Amino acid sequence: MRKLIDQIMKFGVVGVIAFVIDYGLMVALTELFGVNYLVSATISFIVSVTFNYFASMRYVFTHKEGMSRRREFVIFVVLSVIGLLINDALMWLGTGMLGISYLITKIFATAVVMVWNFVTRKKFLDAGDAGK
Repeated sequence: MRKLIDQIMKFGVVGVIAFVIDYGLMVALTELFGVNYLVSATISFIVSVTFNYFASMRYVFTHKEGMSRRREFVIFVVLSVIGLLINDALMWLGTGMLGISYLITKIFATAVVMVWNFVTRKKFLDAGDAGK
């Protein structure tokens, strides 16, 4: 149980940094450059996922023996694209349909996608104790 808690804590640190990248870039693109909030949310999500892959696979999850880095990256990207679809759907629903500020909606969307990311990456990418 202690190892899982440590892993969740590391995931949290990587996630906070990724969130700052995601949220900061989204706000900058929208507020400073006038980019549509859905476009800016998509761009910022992609940038943060790239950071997240390298940080997560280095510090949070243990590489599965026998899985190529290429396959690992493809799985990570597929899971992230699903996360992006969840993110954008929640952004559209919260902001476009319900009229909630994109700044508030993004926080909720991030929380939902964070749970998705941890659970699916743990299941499909983490070797756990077997990789040590």
